[in-house]
Amino acid sequence: MRKKEAHILIVDDNEDILFSARVWLKKFFTEVSCLSHPAKILKFIVEHQIDTVVLDMNFRKGFENGQDGLYWMNEIKTLEPQLPVILMTAYGEVELAIEGLKKGASDFILKPWNNEKLYASVNLAVDISRKNKKLSQWENIHQKSNQYQLDSHSQKMQEILDQIKKVSPTDANILLLGENGTGKYVLAESIHEQSDRKNEPFVHIDLGSISENLFEAELFGYKKGAFTDAHQDYAGKIENTQNGTVFLDEIGNLPLQLQTKLLSLIQNRKLSRIGETKERMLDVRFIFATNENLKKAVAENRFRQDLYYRINTVEINIPALRERQEDINLLATYFLDRYKQKYHKPNLELSETLLSQLKNYPWPGNIRELDHCIERSVILSNDKNLQLLMPQLEEQESTITNLNIEEMEEMLIKKALKKHQGNISLAAEDLGLSRAALYRRMEKFGL
Repeated sequence: MRKKEAHILIVDDNEDILFSARVWLKKFFTEVSCLSHPAKILKFIVEHQIDTVVLDMNFRKGFENGQDGLYWMNEIKTLEPQLPVILMTAYGEVELAIEGLKKGASDFILKPWNNEKLYASVNLAVDISRKNKKLSQWENIHQKSNQYQLDSHSQKMQEILDQIKKVSPTDANILLLGENGTGKYVLAESIHEQSDRKNEPFVHIDLGSISENLFEAELFGYKKGAFTDAHQDYAGKIENTQNGTVFLDEIGNLPLQLQTKLLSLIQNRKLSRIGETKERMLDVRFIFATNENLKKAVAENRFRQDLYYRINTVEINIPALRERQEDINLLATYFLDRYKQKYHKPNLELSETLLSQLKNYPWPGNIRELDHCIERSVILSNDKNLQLLMPQLEEQESTITNLNIEEMEEMLIKKALKKHQGNISLAAEDLGLSRAALYRRMEKFGL
């Protein structure tokens, strides 16, 4: 049975409960996280894409009326109104269950639970979460052009936006180059929205987040019986984008053997699923992106030269945020307006002093880091005064005494893993690496 791609969060102060629920649900869902302290819930939801929360109702000894659970459910719903919450308690009563459901819970489970019931409840909640997200996307389909800040005071970015206007109506393959967080996804979606395919699917495939042994199945699909777990025919992500736009992010992570298959697909516009000889005609537009130096990868025989020339019909180099400081004010104001509305804090403003702080920081994580900084600041500020919670550079140049590159690399990887409590995705993002690249370095250093 293939695991469903979903992130489940379980919150309970009993470590045994957390362990049992996690082990069971991990059989069915790709990611299951646990928290023993409810005060950490909101920060965790802000930093991760959660599909369902399973929440205990009693956290204080001597208080078994379920009010803790109802309070934290209300906090979650204030932050993410569409996020399903399943309540759990060992002291359940019909009245309490009804109260929880009336206040927005998607379901109610009594401890000790029945495993099948727990799975069914979480699975249904995940499906509801996905439908809510799709509905939200459809409701906002005509507002996509305003979804991101695409204005710029930077000469470099203005030239790039002009270039995008010219190439968007065509079907030319586009390669977006730039550091993590510079807005490659935003520009790719903008290209799609300005094309004749704008009413067709736009599918983002992050090759850095797919396990190497699943690359081919996820991208190209498979026929029933093609391998052990292939219990039914499966159309891959590229096939499901028919008539739309495929955005292949982190293209530098694609294994060599699949680079050959992708090259053939781009040239011939024909796709074959794993285990079948039938060729399917494909009509899609390709956009590619990477933060790697593909010319160097070609020289090192890690990336096919013919594929490189095929994917970069138009090559766009996106500047880092530190190279377009003229836009920091514009972007920060845009993010502030967005989060003021989301978190119902209309009185917050960016003063000249705060803007100066923003401009004096190098933003190694680029626009994504600025976005997270503003959101975190809005969440943790009171309703009247914006408290700017700036990121802290853990290593200042003046304190670096060890100049051995490999040792410095190992040290930074250890710091990132410690900072994010072993979360590979967040650590890789912080380091400006893909997940696959981080795994390779961890193996190199025996981490």
